Amino acid sequence: MDLDLHSRHALVCGASAGIGRASAHELALLGATVTVLARRADTLAEVVASLPRDHGQRHDVLVADLSQTSSLPQTIAKLVAAQPVHILINNTGGPPSGPAHTAQSADFVHAFNQQLISSHILVQAVLPSMRAAGWGRIVNIVSTSVREPVPNLGVSNTIRGAVASWAKTLSRELASDGITVNNVLPGYTDTARIAQLIREQAVRSHRPEDEVRQAMSATSPNGRFAQPAEIASVVAFLCAPAASYVNGVSLAVDGGRMASI
Repeated sequence: MDLDLHSRHALVCGASAGIGRASAHELALLGATVTVLARRADTLAEVVASLPRDHGQRHDVLVADLSQTSSLPQTIAKLVAAQPVHILINNTGGPPSGPAHTAQSADFVHAFNQQLISSHILVQAVLPSMRAAGWGRIVNIVSTSVREPVPNLGVSNTIRGAVASWAKTLSRELASDGITVNNVLPGYTDTARIAQLIREQAVRSHRPEDEVRQAMSATSPNGRFAQPAEIASVVAFLCAPAASYVNGVSLAVDGGRMASI
């Protein structure tokens, strides 16, 4: 199986922690040179220092706020001009919890910009280098809410569905250029995001956080949350040459939690 990425440059968004950081690590293990993107320069420096360099890679940092869509094109253009990008991992934090009917219209607009518009800007920036290479991988970290809406995540459910449809459309448009576009749908994963959701649910339900966490874990057949590395391994595979005919899929990595087929 061909998993070799030693000649490829990957841009991994939201790479300061969680699934993004784990994805950067897995891609580096396969030989990719990785640029990690997030808002905190100090944390990104720690991430880069920890990345594997078994193939002599020189990893780098790009500080950017994906919610600032007006300045994002210039930031990404500088990166691409210096080093073409062959792999793009779109990943950013999710919107606050709460029901859809109480959300303000501004909440949807902010989430749409952060989740979809920023990803679109990044795709447009990296497309020329992918097309020049005749090879590219775009992987979006989305959510199982694409298939089954998650209770009390009204804004997230709405926007994640839009991202999935956008990605499916792109996958058909770009396949002839040797570029694949896929979505990974993580289930409950042991990250700062899930800790935040547990805290919020504990406050709303007047229950201890441990009790909420146990109840959420019990919804998975194996009775536990995923570790970020378990999601990242799937992300890395979709970027590998071996996955060249996997295109336009939304792949759930949820331990079998969803009831749908």
